[in-house]
Amino acid sequence: MKKQKAYAAAGVDIDLGNKVKATLPRLLASTHRREVLGKVGGFGGLFALDLKKYREPILVSSVDGVGTKLKIAFQQDKHDTIGADLVNHCVNDIAVLGAEPLFFLDYLGTGKLEPHVFTDIIKGFARACSENKCALIGGETAQMPGFYQKGEYDVSGTIVGVVEKSRMLNGQKTIKRGDVVIGIESSGLHTNGYSLGRKIFFEKLKLKPSSRVPGLKGTVGQELLKEHISYGPLVQKLLKNFNLVGKADQVKAFAHITGGGFVDNIPRVLPKSLDAVIKKGSWDMLPIFQIIEQKSGVPDEELYQVFNMGIGMVGIVAADKAEAVQQFIKTQNHKAWIIGEVVKGKGEARVE
Repeated sequence: MKKQKAYAAAGVDIDLGNKVKATLPRLLASTHRREVLGKVGGFGGLFALDLKKYREPILVSSVDGVGTKLKIAFQQDKHDTIGADLVNHCVNDIAVLGAEPLFFLDYLGTGKLEPHVFTDIIKGFARACSENKCALIGGETAQMPGFYQKGEYDVSGTIVGVVEKSRMLNGQKTIKRGDVVIGIESSGLHTNGYSLGRKIFFEKLKLKPSSRVPGLKGTVGQELLKEHISYGPLVQKLLKNFNLVGKADQVKAFAHITGGGFVDNIPRVLPKSLDAVIKKGSWDMLPIFQIIEQKSGVPDEELYQVFNMGIGMVGIVAADKAEAVQQFIKTQNHKAWIIGEVVKGKGEARVE
């Protein structure tokens, strides 16, 4: 009988890690872009930016995690959507500047490496990267026994994208009084508000992930694990169809509605002299948010600062183009509504 290695006995099985990672080249093949150099597993990922495509390329980067949505995945032992959540969230964060994703790197930390969990997470990364035309060029998997609770892990991701300097969105320079706010539907909670969401569903309402609630098509767990939508391809199509080269005169800005909801995210793109007023009831609220609003006991003021309430991304557009932009979004299989307007103010967003 082969003696167990001391490091494996201490909880870190390097051989198992290498065996699991041997499947990576096959999983990542679908995300390959011609600009990717080198092979999977190097000390650094290599990407040769095609400078012929840009006059003044600006690199845009972002890093994020998926928060306590992971707890829902642990409860159901379902891990194939978490990777996609993370990629799509990161894509959206750079899309608001007009950037297209180039490559993505992931970090996975866990107590004990479970092969099926690792594979499912990476499959989610690869699928979403492929859908966003983003290369998955590297990552880190850390086995840290005693650091995480049994069966738990954490993930984070870093994305790098590019935008032509003249096409970069800067709402603080282009947004004007009278512009219209268009809301684009989310799939659910996306990747924020889960600490409060879990408290509402599992503590206050005494539900389980397997519970079924009138109005929801799936179980509570299925609803809470719905994938974060990527708006990246939609944003690129909107910019190409409505904005002249070098001018953000029609589609002026986007805000990704993540942690902080409407109240904290929309001001990021507003001039200091203008406010965005969002009108409650101007969109068809998803059933899960109707339940939260009706049964949580949390004031609306806080709900609209914690959750996306059914709107995952907002666009701020010239008033005379609002209807055309809304209709175009619908042709791309996203639901959209005119949900507010820009008024004189001091750089704030409020929900009325």
